[in-house]
Amino acid sequence: MNQSNDKKLSGSVNYSFVDTIRCISMMGIVFLHCSVFWGLKYKSFSETLIETAVMQLLKFSTIAFFLIGGFLINHKINEYSASQYLKNRFTNTVKPWLFWVSLFFVLDIIGQVIIYLRFGSSDAFNNLPLYLIEETGHILFYTAFWFIPNFLICIALLLLFKKYLYNIRFGVFLGILSIFYSINLYGTWIPTEHSSALFGFVFYLWLGVMLNKHFQKVITFINKISWNKLILINIIFFTLSMVEIIYLMRLGSKDSYDTLRITNILYSLSMFTALLKIGGIDIIQRKLNPRQTTFGIYLVHEILIINVLPLIFTPLKIHPALLNASSNIFYTIVRFIIVYVLSFLLTVGIGKTKMKWIVGQ
Repeated sequence: MNQSNDKKLSGSVNYSFVDTIRCISMMGIVFLHCSVFWGLKYKSFSETLIETAVMQLLKFSTIAFFLIGGFLINHKINEYSASQYLKNRFTNTVKPWLFWVSLFFVLDIIGQVIIYLRFGSSDAFNNLPLYLIEETGHILFYTAFWFIPNFLICIALLLLFKKYLYNIRFGVFLGILSIFYSINLYGTWIPTEHSSALFGFVFYLWLGVMLNKHFQKVITFINKISWNKLILINIIFFTLSMVEIIYLMRLGSKDSYDTLRITNILYSLSMFTALLKIGGIDIIQRKLNPRQTTFGIYLVHEILIINVLPLIFTPLKIHPALLNASSNIFYTIVRFIIVYVLSFLLTVGIGKTKMKWIVGQ
């Protein structure tokens, strides 16, 4: 976990903290996607507090992923032309993504066929062209698969404005775009879902690029911050994030947990700072091999949530709306463990076959 061990020279620089943050962030993303708190409303204020605390705790994960993404692409953006870089991305990222999106489609259609055979009617067979259009929109904007198109759009924008990449004014402009989405949660001038905020995450990719460029100065500054101060800062931003969630709930917002809430941005940056200070965690490196498994877990987990969890829990007739917040925490943790472990094992297993390309190997 020592920062001095994070930097290993082997022809190029390898930062072990990157894999640690990537792994922790993916755990957070899977946990949130497994959560049963989405859409629930508790009458008790204490239960609402429990819900918001659980949902907010790992809400830094998405922004942390963009920061790490920017950190990793800094040198590649300068080494490759836009066409070369995007070509490499297609081979290593888009092809696996298309495979799992296609599988998601196929499984969904199979489900529609089963519904049709049982009940004589289904959404797909009532109007197939419309269903396919709507389902495409659903996958791209309302499932975990939104990340790759959004991420590639962000990279494309940085490539388009490559000559301004290290210009602070360019970063300020991108930051203003992100804050616009924060304000939009209250004005709702455009759709508020964070997955449709196409330009809201470019700033964090840019910030990751700048972190790479000035890494030694940044890490020296961070190491001078005492843990007491850093923990206090995180607690303050965590508390403010909960307050904003509850306030948005009372306003009737449909996206009170949105990633681009201003308080969550601050919380995400402070948590990312804490993770930088911790550095690489050896057990994560050795046991979970995040460099080889993280992308596969991302690709697989949504399909498991949609298609496997119902097979396990539907027969048990568990209804989150009828459970208290503490019970739903336990239920969410069980769902998370099942999905994460299965996703990990599937990724490792596929990675040992000729089909390893579908998990980004």
